[in-house]
Amino acid sequence: MSSVPAGDGVESLLAEARRGLDRVGPTDLEAEVAAGALVIDIRPSEQRRRDGPLPGALVIDRNVLEWRLDPSSPHRIPEMQDARQRLIVVCNEGFSSSLAALSLRRIGLARATDLTGGFQAWRATGGRV
Repeated sequence: MSSVPAGDGVESLLAEARRGLDRVGPTDLEAEVAAGALVIDIRPSEQRRRDGPLPGALVIDRNVLEWRLDPSSPHRIPEMQDARQRLIVVCNEGFSSSLAALSLRRIGLARATDLTGGFQAWRATGGRV
C-alpha cells in the first residue's frame, strides 16, 4: 500500500483505505458471520446506547482495537487466535471503520474489512437491535 502524502486530507486517506478492502454490504453480514467472520463494533458507547447493540458483535473501543485483535498481543481478546481470521469492523456510518480496517491490515490481519454504510446501513436494511 502506498502512503498518503502529508496534507492530502482525510478523503485521500479514506480512498486509500477502501482501495484495499473487500467491503461487506449490510445484507451480506449475516452470511459472513455464518461463514465464521468476527464482527467488531467500534461505535462509541453513546451511539450504542442511542441506537442499540449490533447482535453478535464484539464491542471493542477504537483506541485499543489493534491490541485486542493482534494475535501476538498479550492484550488480545480470546476470540482472536489466528491472523487469518475474517474480521468485519463496524462503525456508525462506515467511515472510521474503513480506516480501522486499514490499520488492522497493516499489522498483518489481511482479512480485515468493514461494513459499507456501517450500523446505520445495516439497520436500514432491516437489521434488528
